[in-house]
Amino acid sequence: MNSRSLQTTIIFLVVGGILVLAFSGVLGSASRGFTATLINIQTWIAGRFAGFQDFVTAPRDIVTLRQRNAELEAQVSQLQAQLIELQQRVNETEILAALVDFSRSNPESTYKAASVIGRDPSPFLHYIIINRGSNDDIRRGMPVVTNQGLVGRIDAVIADAARVQLVTDPASSVNVYLQNTDTSAVLYGSVTGDISLDLISQNVTVEAGDLILTSGLGGGYPADLIIGQVVTVRALEFELFQQATVQPAVDFSRLEIVLVITNFRPVDIAPLEPATTPIP
Repeated sequence: MNSRSLQTTIIFLVVGGILVLAFSGVLGSASRGFTATLINIQTWIAGRFAGFQDFVTAPRDIVTLRQRNAELEAQVSQLQAQLIELQQRVNETEILAALVDFSRSNPESTYKAASVIGRDPSPFLHYIIINRGSNDDIRRGMPVVTNQGLVGRIDAVIADAARVQLVTDPASSVNVYLQNTDTSAVLYGSVTGDISLDLISQNVTVEAGDLILTSGLGGGYPADLIIGQVVTVRALEFELFQQATVQPAVDFSRLEIVLVITNFRPVDIAPLEPATTPIP
């Protein structure tokens, strides 16, 4: 038998064997196993490829996330600024509404509203600066109030601004009366910003909570402007007068808008006061 015949015989045997395996089901099981192996290999390769792709694209995603985070932070900051601005407007509206109610309930005076634009930096002086001046007919000596009570009076004026001396200033003195006892006294400021009463008669009973108002004496302020309430009283037998500490009605640390009483003109009565002659 030559080689060609041998090859032909081998081919027939192989084909026949395959057919036998196919008909017997053995080849199908092998095919399914082979297919499952191929699927597992493909799944493993796909998983590794996805991991590699994530590794390659991660830096770009981080940059994108950082940019988005920065955008969101900018939006939050902008919203916070808008919220603060809206809150300030609400506060100003509430203050103005309270001042309008106060002016309507006190029609005997005419008022001009002014915004506080500055404060004296000195710890020993107590002044504020308002955005109204001589161009708005503001004059020295005009009282300044809020709906809570007396703030002080105009101390100096320029064209578009004025300086207000607060009643807490150490150089300030206001003639007052205690409503509950109907007695006069003098209110003084101090370096610390506290206010107190002096020259209270020993013949009256002063109690904590007594209301203090301007008396109108001395010509410096109109009468019946609220100042505050008595907190504590000091009365010593060997002293001529009682003294008292006062809780002001106005919160001087939060002044934003004030009212200037423009129809009041202070009267300087100093030339009418008798001169004191020193005792030799």
